[in-house]
Amino acid sequence: MKLQGKKVLLGITGGIAAYKSAELCRNLKKAGAEVRVVMTKGAQAFITPLTLQALSGNPVHHDLLDPAAEAAMGHIELARWAHFIVIAPASADFLARLNAGMADDLLTTLCLATNSSIAVAPAMNQQMWANPATQNNIQQLIKKGIEIWGPDEGDQACGDVGPGRMLEPADLLNRIDDHFNDKPLQGQRWLITAGPTVEPIDPVRYLANRSSGKMGFAIAEAAAKAGAEVVLVTGPVNLLASSAIKRIDVQTAQQMFEAVKSEFKSIDTFVACAAVSDYRPTEAAPQKLKKQSDNGLTIELMQNPDILKWAAEQNAAFCVGFAAETNNIEEYAEAKMTKKGINVICANDVSRKDIGFSSDNNEVSVYYKNNGAMQVERLGPALKTVIAQQLVSFLPGIK
Repeated sequence: MKLQGKKVLLGITGGIAAYKSAELCRNLKKAGAEVRVVMTKGAQAFITPLTLQALSGNPVHHDLLDPAAEAAMGHIELARWAHFIVIAPASADFLARLNAGMADDLLTTLCLATNSSIAVAPAMNQQMWANPATQNNIQQLIKKGIEIWGPDEGDQACGDVGPGRMLEPADLLNRIDDHFNDKPLQGQRWLITAGPTVEPIDPVRYLANRSSGKMGFAIAEAAAKAGAEVVLVTGPVNLLASSAIKRIDVQTAQQMFEAVKSEFKSIDTFVACAAVSDYRPTEAAPQKLKKQSDNGLTIELMQNPDILKWAAEQNAAFCVGFAAETNNIEEYAEAKMTKKGINVICANDVSRKDIGFSSDNNEVSVYYKNNGAMQVERLGPALKTVIAQQLVSFLPGIK
C-alpha cells in the first residue's frame, strides 16, 4: 500500500450504500491515510456523522456555510488539503449536479474548488443508472477527467438486479492505492484504435459492424492513467474520452489507416482494438441508389488496408491485436497472429450476449508466445474497464 501519509477526502452522498463507506473509511485509516469526511444531507439520513468521525479521527464536514469553518474559508482549505477526492457512494443526483458545475452544497463546492483528482463510485437503482440522462452525465464527467469507478452488477436493496451497486470497499481501497502508485507507463507512447469503421455504399447507406468502441476506449483510459501518452484513433462511436487522451475521429478504414500512419512515429505500443471493415465497395455511388428491380443488388467489394499487419511490418512498436470471433476462438486467434506477424492477440467470443459488442462486460483470452511456445492468459468475465486495467498491467510483462 502507498497510502501512508496520503490525504484522502471521502465524500458520501445519499444512498443505502453509504453504510459501506464506513468500512472504506476504516480501511483507509488502517492503511495509513489521513481521512476527512464530507457528507451531504442525504448521506446523513443513512449513516450518522458521529460514526464517520469515530472512524476517521476527524470532525465530519457537512455544512457549506458553517460560520465557524468559513471564518477561515473552510471549504477552500479542505479543497487544498486533499491529495485525492473520492465520492462513494455517488448518487445519480450528485453526479448530475457535479456535471452541471453546481456548488449548492459543501461537497460539490469542494469539487469545483480543488486541483486534486476526483473519483466517483456510482450507486443507484439499475434503471436510474441506465437512464440516458445519467449516462450522459457519466460521459461528460469522463471528458472532464473525473474517474468513474463502477458500478458493479448484482442484487440491489430495492429488489432489482443489474448494474448500479457500489463497488466493494476492498476494491475501492485498491483503486485509491493504485492512484498513488508510480506510473508504470510514464514516458511511453501508446497508439490505440477503437470502434467500427463505416464504408459508404452511397450517401445514405454503408457497410459497418456492431463494435461499440467501449473496449478500445477503456484501454486508452487505463494506459493514460498508468502514465502513457495516448493517441486514440476511433471510428464513429457514442463515447467520450478524457482530456488526457489525444483523440482522432475517422469514418472509413482508409482514414483510420492514414491516421495510424501519421501517428506511428515514436510509438512504443500499438493496440489494434478497432473492428476494421475488411472490405469496402469498389466505388461509392454519388447519389442514393434506387431500387431497380426485384432481383436484388450486386455490390463489388475490394479489400481494405490491413492496418495491424502494416504496423507489425514496421518493426517499430510492440503490436497487440484483437480477434472478435463467433466460433473456433483459439484456432482463429492463433491463425490471425501468424497472418499479421504479431506475438500477442486478445480474443473474445462475440456470439455471447453477455459480453462483447455493445456490452459493458467482456471476457478475453490473451494468446502470446513465450520462447516460441504458445501461452494463454484468461481475463474476466468482468467490466471492460477492469479488463482494460488488467491488460495494461499484463502486456508490458510479455514484451
